[in-house]
Amino acid sequence: MQNESAKPNFEFIALMASLMSIVALAIDAILPAISHIGIAINSFDAKDNQLLITMIFLGLGVGQLFFGPLSDSFGRKPIVYLGFILFAVASIICVLAPTLEVMIVGRILQGIGLSAPRTMAISIIRDTYKGDYMARIMSFVTAFFILIPVIAPAIGKWIMDGFGWKGIFYMQLFFGLVVGIWFWKRQGETLRPQYKIPFSLNIFASGLKEFFKYREAVAFTFISGFITGAFLVYLSASQHVFEDQYDLPEQFPYIFAGLAVSIGLSTFLNGTLVLKFGMRRLSLMALTAFCAIALTYMVVFWGKPNPSIPVLVAFLSVQFFCLGFLWGNFRSIAMEPIGHIAGIGAAINGFISTVLAVPIANYIGNFVEDTVWPLFVGLAGCGLLALFIFLVFRQKPQLLGKSV
Repeated sequence: MQNESAKPNFEFIALMASLMSIVALAIDAILPAISHIGIAINSFDAKDNQLLITMIFLGLGVGQLFFGPLSDSFGRKPIVYLGFILFAVASIICVLAPTLEVMIVGRILQGIGLSAPRTMAISIIRDTYKGDYMARIMSFVTAFFILIPVIAPAIGKWIMDGFGWKGIFYMQLFFGLVVGIWFWKRQGETLRPQYKIPFSLNIFASGLKEFFKYREAVAFTFISGFITGAFLVYLSASQHVFEDQYDLPEQFPYIFAGLAVSIGLSTFLNGTLVLKFGMRRLSLMALTAFCAIALTYMVVFWGKPNPSIPVLVAFLSVQFFCLGFLWGNFRSIAMEPIGHIAGIGAAINGFISTVLAVPIANYIGNFVEDTVWPLFVGLAGCGLLALFIFLVFRQKPQLLGKSV
């Protein structure tokens, strides 16, 4: 049942955030351990080791293509359980991995498994809320979710110092078990019988055809991909930047946490401001600022070495503050017209945006060797492409055939 005017339930927000937070924990907790993992698996190239971050995103994108359609046929809850099981198997593969290649396979499988709770959380929210109120709930969920990136690197470093890098993967398994039990006990099935789609081999093809009827859903899916790709460059290169370029291995978890706080603060503010300004207007203002900040850095530090750490952190903090007004709103705008196919819709949205983001991050990340200037080139370029698409396709959702 949709509750556009209902007050948010704290436990619901916390549970949905926890389902999504396992993804953040799997990604961010190993950041301080990447160089140690590289030594253990005989991989000593920092750029190669960045694949341990980017490849889990590939799994997240691919997995949604399977779990989204299945959830529209069998319900949200069974798919979450299936994802947790696959995640557990993949985590064991990572712990036992003797080489980078095997570890990458484990990370991809982790991503595939975690795509289930991540996608189902979004589908459950869309099943329950709509419109700007859905964006409000999504913002609160994301703000709660941001707490994990704030503390994950510090927790990962603490566990690594005490129990070795493998302990990080065991910690992820324990967190997944706790959330899985909580979900089983407290969350009901939200897929309404009239929206249940009989399973067939062409369910994805029919869902894809329906998805592409809505130009705004398609446009904001690509916008999300560009913005996610820009951020993924930072995420995968952050350990190299702060530990190698700035020689701050001990301070890295705390710098990372501070930048995550910036995103969390704006995400929380978005939950309040979105009802006043609307998700389209608010995200347009934030996207414009996002581009302006990256372009400013490019101009000021053209051909110059890295600035001092306070200057870099200041730029990144303001840059990431804008992100809190983008992710939840972009996803909500894309999902708004496709509530009748929320499962497959969330899957296609996540798959396209993620598969678009991964090659962007891998390509730009190769240039982040001696300075962070290429990072801001990537932020500016992706932001400008997203802004262009936004301005062209920002009208209310219409059928493609009637809106050209």
